[in-house]
Amino acid sequence: MIIYIHGFNSSPASHKSRLLRERLAQTAPQQEFSCPALPHKPQEAMAILEGLVMETGVQNVTLVGSSLGGFYATWLTETTGCRSVLVNPAITPHEGLRSYLGPQKNLYTGQEYELTEDHLLQMQALYIPRPERMDNYLLIHTTGDELLDWRVAVERFRGCRQIVVDGSDHGFSEFGDYIDSVLEFAVQ
Repeated sequence: MIIYIHGFNSSPASHKSRLLRERLAQTAPQQEFSCPALPHKPQEAMAILEGLVMETGVQNVTLVGSSLGGFYATWLTETTGCRSVLVNPAITPHEGLRSYLGPQKNLYTGQEYELTEDHLLQMQALYIPRPERMDNYLLIHTTGDELLDWRVAVERFRGCRQIVVDGSDHGFSEFGDYIDSVLEFAVQ
């Protein structure tokens, strides 16, 4: 099963999730796909994701985590041993999202909520100081990401398979050009 983990204020309707779901339907219809709508509270999101991984079986799961989803995927890979594709992953969202404290609105669902210090503390509790399961990761990062420095991710995940895409942006509109690499890694 491939589990797509969407990012901050995103949803299963995100561009990358839709592209991945469509490509799977065309090329590997037997491959199960899931992209749960995650709550904004990190503990609740992780409970859903961990439940999905354990229910499916660690050896049968590849996570594809984008931005904050990549942060969540890292925790799951390090604690369960499943494999992950990290797409422009957030490394320290408990620091990076500090400037976003206050009212928020999900870009896809319109849900409004307050991003609080408690959210950041929940993220901090999920921070993995040093990932070690490098064989379990594929990192894909764009050099033009305006929110996250690609060099930080490349260094943090040194030793894993990496694809560094010249240019683009955080949304990674060219993601469709790299889905075959994602699927190749997912079905190893």
